[in-house]
Amino acid sequence: MDAAEFRRRGREMVDYVADYIENIEKRQVYPDVEPGYLRSLIPEEAPEEPENYEDVVKDIERVIMPGVTHWHSPYFYAYFPTAHSYPAMLADMLCGAIGCIGFSWAASPACTELETVMLDWLGKMLKLPEDFLAGTKGKGGGVIQSTASEATLITLLAARSKIVRLIQADYPERSETDIISKLVAYSSDQAHSSVERAGLIGGVRMKEIPTDSKFSVRGDALERILKEDKAAGLIPFFFCATLGTTASCAFDCITELGPICNAEKMWMHIDAAYAGSAFICPEFRPLLNGIEFADSFNFNPHKWLLINFDCSAMWVKKRADIIGAFKMEPLYLKHDHQESGLVTDYRHWQIPLGRRFRSLKMWFVFRMYGLKALQAYIRKHVGLAKEFESLVRADQRFEISADVVMGLVCFRLKGSNELSENLLKRINSARKIHLVPCQLAGKFVLRFAVCARATESRHVQEAWCHIRQLASELLQERLH
Repeated sequence: MDAAEFRRRGREMVDYVADYIENIEKRQVYPDVEPGYLRSLIPEEAPEEPENYEDVVKDIERVIMPGVTHWHSPYFYAYFPTAHSYPAMLADMLCGAIGCIGFSWAASPACTELETVMLDWLGKMLKLPEDFLAGTKGKGGGVIQSTASEATLITLLAARSKIVRLIQADYPERSETDIISKLVAYSSDQAHSSVERAGLIGGVRMKEIPTDSKFSVRGDALERILKEDKAAGLIPFFFCATLGTTASCAFDCITELGPICNAEKMWMHIDAAYAGSAFICPEFRPLLNGIEFADSFNFNPHKWLLINFDCSAMWVKKRADIIGAFKMEPLYLKHDHQESGLVTDYRHWQIPLGRRFRSLKMWFVFRMYGLKALQAYIRKHVGLAKEFESLVRADQRFEISADVVMGLVCFRLKGSNELSENLLKRINSARKIHLVPCQLAGKFVLRFAVCARATESRHVQEAWCHIRQLASELLQERLH
């Protein structure tokens, strides 16, 4: 394919993508295929000779689309949103064209410097303390990770490295293995499974702190367990607070937890993967009060801020803590400016060496939407969730299972867990809308998350009519 054909095919692909997005609600939101469906549709081996581009494009609809779950359909209400916008897609195209691997400033100065500035832009939108911003006299800064899961792992490993160094400074005779065997990290019992997995990968025990009736961790619960563990000779070193849990969008009380972590010299990381985007709105910013006690903070603009996956924003109060845990300096990665104090080499802030020019997506989206339009987008989704909540509350057969704070509604049929399980099976088997469940206080609960950029009130109303109809059929059958 030469440049001339690329121009022509590129225009065709843009048309295909625009048509796909404009007409996505006409597609069945959840695929009707069995595992292994794709293997029978394509040859067993790659072709020896080149094929025609037209044949490749034809196979998108024949092979790929039948097996796609359409996350950007206005009938998709599962999990949490994955962000999506035309400016971000255009930036991704440019990122692919530039094709740099931005592991150091020298590897591509623009890749590094734009990321530093974009994380400061976003940090200022969130009104983060200046300690977290690179363009201040503080010692912190921001970086783009792939996912919130990766951010949790990186901060846990950095915290582990830091506590080992501190203890060995006072007790040089203690081995790293001995210290690590005594370390214990903590999270909410509502925290994402990736937090527990971080402990597994990091080789440290992870304990869950029980939550209150609002599914939130409070200070007294953490203090009680810390006291028990220290009496048993363990070393508390890390707490992952969650703002906007996956199950119910609950918020740990960081104004209580932060001072405890600071007093105990524990690293506090805040995971706000979904909810963090909403903190750009003044009415939601108080949920981030207590951030000043944190050592690190992360959320995913690729969930709810119109920046396509992957783009997970992470800030640290002391960048030396991250760099100290991961810094490696082989000769082939060194460059003339690395000791100048003016540059950042992001390879020291992450697990992989290589990294894409992801900040282009932030730059395009922030400039082409502006803060006010991004705030309006968040508020629209919250409004649609509140609309769905009111519809559920008006039907006496259903109950709301958790406070509706943002774009997630947790609800269920009153009665046994089996009843709500059967309802969900019928919903997803019908394939008109797509939902996933969670468990709250021992109850099987349906999650309705407003996800797609194209979702409007009429889609929410249609979804509720569909749910009510299936519930009526289920309950009618139970009577006979």
